[in-house]
Amino acid sequence: MSKSLATAHIIKTGPGTSIQDLGRIDYGKYGIPISGCMDAKSAHWVNLQLNNPSDSAVLEISQPGLVMSFSAPTFISIAGAQSQVKVNGKEIPNPSFIPIKTKDQLEIGQFITGARLYLGIKYGFKSQLELSSRSFYKEITPLAFFSKEGKISYWDEPSSSGILHSKAKWDHTWYETEELEVYTGPDWKLLDNEKKSYLLEHRFHISPLTNRMGAQLLETIENNLPELPTNPVFPGTVQLTSGGKVIILGQDAQVTGGYPRIFQLTDLAISILAQKKPGQVVRFSKVNG
Repeated sequence: MSKSLATAHIIKTGPGTSIQDLGRIDYGKYGIPISGCMDAKSAHWVNLQLNNPSDSAVLEISQPGLVMSFSAPTFISIAGAQSQVKVNGKEIPNPSFIPIKTKDQLEIGQFITGARLYLGIKYGFKSQLELSSRSFYKEITPLAFFSKEGKISYWDEPSSSGILHSKAKWDHTWYETEELEVYTGPDWKLLDNEKKSYLLEHRFHISPLTNRMGAQLLETIENNLPELPTNPVFPGTVQLTSGGKVIILGQDAQVTGGYPRIFQLTDLAISILAQKKPGQVVRFSKVNG
């Protein structure tokens, strides 16, 4: 049976709802951020549940309060933050695989744990493709974030072949750890032993200055590090400024920077950080010698 293009209507949303995929790879030489999902682990999981390619576009939701409806049948999967999920007013206790019928209304309520939720749809959302990615980014795509009355295209799935008699349950405990595993960065050697020990032995609090550009930590570290020539940086690069601020770069961060690069988060640590809220605690754990 052939597929038809359908529309998901966003009736209500909090700030920070966007379409994301694996991002814009190989465009850093033009100064273009990678973008893509902040928590790639959760995004990969929903696409796996739907038997989608790993680069299929998903909805990244960073605030509760999303309400949306669907113009045609499909299947969706939800992972990331633990939240209250309802379809037509009925709570869905395990939203890992949800059949959707025409005119069904989905509601995302309170986030119980975690900070970002990922909504995948069968065949992926079909937002505009820009520079080989559907990821929203202000300077490249028409929208940076959705507001109410937003519309997203998707392919319908009228068959029942995707109905499962059992389904996997998303585990929320993996991001509850405080530990962020890191590799030492290229400028780690510029720190004295006292500063190195402090960074690896102390706990740090996420500041309110946290978004898709990056996360700043509340605690500062006095140092005499020099300003460096501009060097490549990536999502998960940890910088220490001359003023003592510790900044962890996010998916929409710049691609070069002059602050010393003291750590690089592992892929899993990047996803764990994406699920942390302001005020929560993290600590660095070195995984190389």
